[in-house]
Amino acid sequence: MRRKERFDKVIAWFQENMPVAETELHYSNPYELLVAVILSAQCTDKRVNQITPKFFERFPAPETLARAEVSEVFEYIRSCSYPNNKSKNLVGMAQKLIGEFGGVVPSDVDELQKLPGVGRKTANVIASVVFNKPALAVDTHVFRVAARIGLTKDAKTPLETEKQLVKYIPEDLLAIAHHWLILHGRYVCIARKPKCGECGLRDFCDYYSKLDKQ
Repeated sequence: MRRKERFDKVIAWFQENMPVAETELHYSNPYELLVAVILSAQCTDKRVNQITPKFFERFPAPETLARAEVSEVFEYIRSCSYPNNKSKNLVGMAQKLIGEFGGVVPSDVDELQKLPGVGRKTANVIASVVFNKPALAVDTHVFRVAARIGLTKDAKTPLETEKQLVKYIPEDLLAIAHHWLILHGRYVCIARKPKCGECGLRDFCDYYSKLDKQ
């Protein structure tokens, strides 16, 4: 199957079977989503959603977070993965957000990456989810699922995966495609034992076609 045909079939399936796909992180403004996405690195959305209510009660805006001691922030996020680094990054992010951006979360991917704790994946999430920009964030789920299905070929890094995906996915679908692949990877195409028997993509999945021939 040619790559474009595979993309067309995958996109058509998701459009029919998952017309609504959104982040599972809880947030009410750009600042809250930015904090949540920083916390979500190597951590489940479920855990992050357990942490953020009390966190935002104490630090409701970047101004309050910017004045916080790293040690205090640590106490609020200690159940999250890598709490030491994330505590430092969150305070640094808030301080830079106040000092350079007037407390307003920027919409530009390059500007977002100037904030501590914000890499390309996080920047793309904010740009697409909050500002509806044609950006596709590649996390571990997207990286794995895209390769398994056969949407990407020999991609060694998230950036290589992103470049291959944006080449074939229509610009107006990039934001939702990010969620399609994440949710599929979270609940169906799981890492250790993908649930191929209940997967609607198996008829045009590269991994399943090879599995079927064994």
